[in-house]
Parts: sequence; C-alpha cells; structure tokens
Amino acid sequence: MNWSGLESLVSGVNKYSTAFGRIWLSMVFVFRVLVFVVAAQRVWGDENKDFVCNTKQPGCTNVCYDHIFPISHIRLWALQLIFVTCPSLMVIAHVKYREGKDRKYVEVHQGSHLYANPGKKRGGLWWTYLLSLIFKAGFDSSFLYILYRIYHGYNLDRLSKCSLSPCPNTVDCFISRPTEKKIFMVFMVVTSAICILMCILEMIYLIGKRISKMKNIRNENQRLVFADQHELTTIAPPRSQYRRVDPTLTESQLSLNKREKTKERQKTTVL
Repeated sequence: MNWSGLESLVSGVNKYSTAFGRIWLSMVFVFRVLVFVVAAQRVWGDENKDFVCNTKQPGCTNVCYDHIFPISHIRLWALQLIFVTCPSLMVIAHVKYREGKDRKYVEVHQGSHLYANPGKKRGGLWWTYLLSLIFKAGFDSSFLYILYRIYHGYNLDRLSKCSLSPCPNTVDCFISRPTEKKIFMVFMVVTSAICILMCILEMIYLIGKRISKMKNIRNENQRLVFADQHELTTIAPPRSQYRRVDPTLTESQLSLNKREKTKERQKTTVL
C-alpha cells in the first residue's frame, strides 16, 4: 500500500487544524504509519511460517493458527490506520466545496467574496471538523476494543494450547518472537490511546473556544442594548447641589429653619 500518497493527502488538513490536530497528525504518521511500514510488517511477516505445533497431523497446525490468530495484527492495524485517517478527508472536501462556491460567487458578483477565508472553522466547517474528531476517536477506540476482545488482552503467550479437530489431542503451539511482537503491540496500543487523547483535548478546546466566543458576543450585545436604552436619559445633577435634610424633623420645624435662614440672609444683606 502506498502510505506516502495517503500522508500527502491527509497532510493538507494540517493547515486547518489546531495545535492538538497537528500533534495528532505527527503521532499518526511518525509513530504509527512509519513504525508500521518499517518495522511491524517485518516482525509479523513470519507469523504463519514459523508457527509450530508439536504434532504431525495434517491440517492441525493450520486450524490452530486460525484459532489463535483470527485476524492478523498487521491487517487489523492497516484497517485501523485507513479508517482513522479518512475522517480528515471530510474537512478537506468541505474546504474545497467552499472554495468552489466562493469562486462562482466572485464571478457572479464581480470580485466580492462569499467567504473571507474558506478554511476558517465557522458555520458548517466547524461542525464538520468536530464530527471528524468524533469519528477518529471512535474508530481508534473501536479497534482497540476489537483487538482486546479477539486476543483477550494486549498480551501474546509463548505457549498456546489447541485441541481442535483434526488434532488428535491437546497440542502445544508456539509463535515466533513473542516478546518482540508484544513490545510492538503495546507500542501501537499506547500510540492509539495518545491519539484518542489528542482528539478529546481538541474537541474540548474547540467547544470551549466556541462557548467563550458566544459569551463574549452575548455580553457585547447586552452592552449595546443597555447603551441604546440609556442614551437619552438626563444626567443627574452633582451631589454638591443637594442639601441634606434631617428626616426626623416635622414640617413646622422645617418651616422654622427656613425662616431663620431667610433672616440671616437679610441681615448679611443689610450689613
């Protein structure tokens, strides 16, 4: 399989990704595809040839091999990498659709653009990007679960027992290089788990950023509405023009105070 072609195709989504998306892409093509192509295929290349059972019964070794290895690790990981990288093509296809729509709009409206930046994660593209993250995390989780269920964990036993027909009795079967294969299997499982974590963190980042942006827009709208409602309100006079009055005084006492202040003003005027 030409993995370099898939890498060049999927790497186009890198410029539309966040920092978490770029880390995810590096993890996939450096620690998974590269290890898969360079090392893992060679390690598992002899699994059928060097699988040995202590019997000479014809067909027993093949039946036991099929029972112990229902699906090859290599083929399972190849399917996993294909399924995991395909959701990124959704984002590229959506951006290409926007660019084509924008070109048609420019031709009709003589230079004005429909999208200022077709690759900006707004509107439908934001939902497409979020959906691609859900698919990527879901596919990785599903394949980890399938691997766990088929092989009853992430371990390879050096010795396996088999008593299926046409084996005459319970026979012992041995796989080649079980420790090395176990190391590679654990490595692929750990890198898959890290990729799932990156997808979850990117989803949290996108949703949190969207909520924060919506709150800012809401606060700005409320501020504008408040400013419009209070635009023609009269300005209150300064506090220096107010005269404090004792609320406990009666009306007669208030009128008496007024007369005294009036007399004082008249005296000052005479002097």
